[in-house]
Amino acid sequence: MSYSLTRLKTSTKKMASGQLSRAEALACSGCRHACHVMLYADTKAQLFGRIPIKHIILMQMRFDGLLGFPGGLVNPSEETLESGLSRELSEELGLALPISVEDHVDSCYAPPSSPSSSSRLITHFYVKKMDEEQIREVERAAASTAADHGLEVLGMVRVPLYTMKGGGGLASFLSHSFIGNARSQLVHSMLRLNLVAPGELHKALTHSLKTHAHTKQDLQAALALTQGLRKQF
Repeated sequence: MSYSLTRLKTSTKKMASGQLSRAEALACSGCRHACHVMLYADTKAQLFGRIPIKHIILMQMRFDGLLGFPGGLVNPSEETLESGLSRELSEELGLALPISVEDHVDSCYAPPSSPSSSSRLITHFYVKKMDEEQIREVERAAASTAADHGLEVLGMVRVPLYTMKGGGGLASFLSHSFIGNARSQLVHSMLRLNLVAPGELHKALTHSLKTHAHTKQDLQAALALTQGLRKQF
């Protein structure tokens, strides 16, 4: 296969998935931009003294009840993507973490927030490895000094990368609701960085689908309960 044909197929595949090069993203007129980062570290800690945790990945519970990565909207006409992300981190985490171009992983169009949404949002995803103590410092600052704590950010959470009997751990975590493409960013990063074995991740995702079915039943039961109570008042 010729080099030009290979490039064409790669470009077509990226367009279909919504992926953009950094230059293409910045050249998009009328687009909004959001930058988010996955902070992670290695650890030798063990859950209950017997389950290796291996890695720490930080995410956050957002104001809308969805899980996502730290970051937010930036304006490339007034600041670089990295400086805008550092600004957002200062507000959400209470620390001005330095983010570089080398930490950039990808840029892509975000799923539309609603069918009537007219503006296109491009998300820029970064990954930054830290020491375990640095991760702990981020967690302490996020809960004590961050301006957005309790407002736009309801709390930092660690992703459980282990699997327990019955599917607890990673499978349960992945069954929660995520903002935009945060879940796919997490999955791709775990695979790319070899934080979770592909087979283990496959099992976790399979169990997550089963959890969704049970969750639907629970929600339907709760809905039926509220409908019955509404008729009493």
